[in-house]
Amino acid sequence: RLSCIRNNIWLACCGVLSSGLAVLSGFGLMLFCGVPFVVTVANAPFLILGVGVDDMFIMIASWEQSLRKKEKSNVKSLLAETYAEAALSVTITTLTDVLAFFIGTWTAFPSVRSFCLYTGTAFVFCYVYTMTFFGAVLVLNHKREQGNRHWLTCMRVDVGKDEAENSCLYNACCIGSCSRQPSQPEGEHPMSIFFKKYYGPFVTNKWVKLLMVLLYGAYLGGSIYGCTQIREGIDLRNLASDDSYVIPYYDDDEKYFSTYGPRVMVVITESVEYWNESVRLGIESCAQSLE
Repeated sequence: RLSCIRNNIWLACCGVLSSGLAVLSGFGLMLFCGVPFVVTVANAPFLILGVGVDDMFIMIASWEQSLRKKEKSNVKSLLAETYAEAALSVTITTLTDVLAFFIGTWTAFPSVRSFCLYTGTAFVFCYVYTMTFFGAVLVLNHKREQGNRHWLTCMRVDVGKDEAENSCLYNACCIGSCSRQPSQPEGEHPMSIFFKKYYGPFVTNKWVKLLMVLLYGAYLGGSIYGCTQIREGIDLRNLASDDSYVIPYYDDDEKYFSTYGPRVMVVITESVEYWNESVRLGIESCAQSLE
């Protein structure tokens, strides 16, 4: 928001910080337990950040709705109403994510097992920090707004002061508009207005609903066809950059040597008297049999 009081930049930063704390806690616990850290685990923080920021937006939206419904209520009832609205959604999404990754630990691939353990544990911590740390930050941010304090410096700012005497930059950064005053009621967010007044009526139109069904049918048919075209295995060419020497190597290997199959090697693990002619003949006979 443009108001220096209602601006919630620090609230958003704390939501991202909550995801970072979840990554540190989850990874720290797994390292303490001796779970091996593989390269693929380095991708997990991006998943945690995505889910953590999503939970943050759900919490903020529920908090704003609680403020509009119970503007004169105390902080405890506001936070209780927020958790009643948001906790169920956050819990279900986190539970499904945790189950999905912990089921992945049954795989026979050690790297995938480590990735699922690290990510699933981090999701658990992400849920804990969202329900505790971020809820506390919501309350602190609310108290800052109630005290008409600046979003950056937390210093009290003037509200309702004559803005004609000051420059535009000063009015934008140092003059607040207290949205909790009866003369200035808190309005809905523009995105909420868009989905309520425009998008909702549009998608509930009978012709749009028919179009949605047709599009979903086409999507479902294309998905089923795509599933029939999936091949098992992985093409190592897809793991290298387009200008890598690996790509022509695998092209030539498939073109000239694919008919011979994989290279087979035989190792003799015991001490052998190679100077003994009968032993050498036995080895040659064994090699011929293998060929």
